[in-house]
Amino acid sequence: MTPPSKPRLFITRRLPDAVQEHAAKTFEMTLWPEDRPIGDAFDQWSVGMDAILLMATDRMDAERLARLRTHVKALATYSVGNEHIDLQAATRLRLPVFFTPDVLSDAVADIAMMLIIAAARDTTRAEAILRNGEWGPWSPTAFLGRHPGGRRLGLYGMGRIGQAIAKRARGFDLAIHYHNRTRLSSAHEQGAQYHATLDDLMRVSDVFCVAAPATPTTRKSVNAARIALLPRGAIFTNIARGDLVDEDALIDAITSGHIGAAGLDVYAREPNLDPRFKSLPNTTLLPHIGSAAIETRVAMGLLAVDALANFILRGEKPRNCLNPEVLH
Repeated sequence: MTPPSKPRLFITRRLPDAVQEHAAKTFEMTLWPEDRPIGDAFDQWSVGMDAILLMATDRMDAERLARLRTHVKALATYSVGNEHIDLQAATRLRLPVFFTPDVLSDAVADIAMMLIIAAARDTTRAEAILRNGEWGPWSPTAFLGRHPGGRRLGLYGMGRIGQAIAKRARGFDLAIHYHNRTRLSSAHEQGAQYHATLDDLMRVSDVFCVAAPATPTTRKSVNAARIALLPRGAIFTNIARGDLVDEDALIDAITSGHIGAAGLDVYAREPNLDPRFKSLPNTTLLPHIGSAAIETRVAMGLLAVDALANFILRGEKPRNCLNPEVLH
């Protein structure tokens, strides 16, 4: 049998047409046909592939990576986060893993600002009243939210997404405070106030936004003790990862009124949302749609496909590599 003229690429979920068409120009493409996570079927479908484009729902442990290394030359994940991949194992196996930074920062930052404003102005509860046919005569005390301007926004995480949120928040006259693993340069801070500890940040956050990556250090870092440090009535938002937050503590704080309103796009056990969130009228809940703009999803796919092609076909060293040491 004549070997294929193109390297073989397996994509574990259906992607926007523009991405699949682009991939087919360079690779012999195999696509998981179902619109659900591939799960254990991955091992069978990935046999004989030269490259794999993963989703954040695809768990890559050390054992699975070792099996892939017998034939796979590189992986790419259709995400910025990489907690689903044992990156240390991939590095030991000298298996490059590419990701999709930068291109989704603006889309996620847009959702963050939407959640901040929706929570502040109590729009979810107002919309429910309208949809339920309960809208009555105008009243000067009805539908009262809070103006976000002039408040202190605390950003937990000041990477690409955090900086994009800060850029938008300045337009709403929010004072920017942040905590990050490392302090930014003054040029990148643009007047934002740095706090050396997360505790210090939370004490001054009238509006608090989780924008940090998921790491062993950050998981459950927003716990009951720290939530208690927020000013009473604070607005709480999370567009990063659900497992950074102790959801029991968050629900308790919303229920008690310590947190005045919350806007959430991510949860600890997606897609299994804790049902208690649905009963809280002062919450705006989204199903992890931070990057769900067509332009963004296409850009993510093109970036991932091009990284695989540039490495496998051209011997290049794409900059969007999570373990660049294996490229040398």
